Amino acid sequence: MAQILAIDDDIEILHFIKTALEREGHQVTTATSTKEVTPAKANFAELILLDVMMPEEDGFTYLQRIRQMVDCPILFVTARTAESDLIHGLGIGADDYIQKPFSVGELRARVTAHLRRESREHRHVLHVGPLILDLTSQQILYQENPLALTKSEYAICAHLMEHAGQVFSKTQLYEAVFGYDRESDESVIVEHIKNIRAKLKKLGLEPIETVWGIGYRWQKENQST
Repeated sequence: MAQILAIDDDIEILHFIKTALEREGHQVTTATSTKEVTPAKANFAELILLDVMMPEEDGFTYLQRIRQMVDCPILFVTARTAESDLIHGLGIGADDYIQKPFSVGELRARVTAHLRRESREHRHVLHVGPLILDLTSQQILYQENPLALTKSEYAICAHLMEHAGQVFSKTQLYEAVFGYDRESDESVIVEHIKNIRAKLKKLGLEPIETVWGIGYRWQKENQST
């Protein structure tokens, strides 16, 4: 099972998270502020649950400070549901949101989905147009240089590239990437797609097509493994 770090200034929420996830066999370390979390503790975690609204240092600031040092999935646990907060959080490297209040079932499903995605083994390389999808190193390369994608952005691209030409709804993409299907989470996919497109556009690439009323597809080109 996984080493999970939960940071929230609400002690009752931390107790809820710790109890729910330890019953699944995970080891959960808790902290009521980011100042309690040493770099070593953050790096040891295989997944981080991070509150947004905390005194002294909020979750957004902390994420920006540690994202280049910590490679594991980071999920915001927050009551803030404004679209601007969602856009900002995903843009600075968050993988997902869990909105308060949440159930034990939702918490476990989200955590399990992200941990499962982290543990998948990949063994091949796929060439799609000018891009190379390296499923072993979990990178997408352009002219031999890896794209600066977050883990969730990579996972979305990988799924679309592996099924180039096929249309996926936002719900289907969320379920394929995160393993947890909930209609209200479609906005997460929308913001990740926006971020991916912005990064690819800087390279002169626009491979993700919007199929209005349905979803998205990666434009099909000659590909090989």
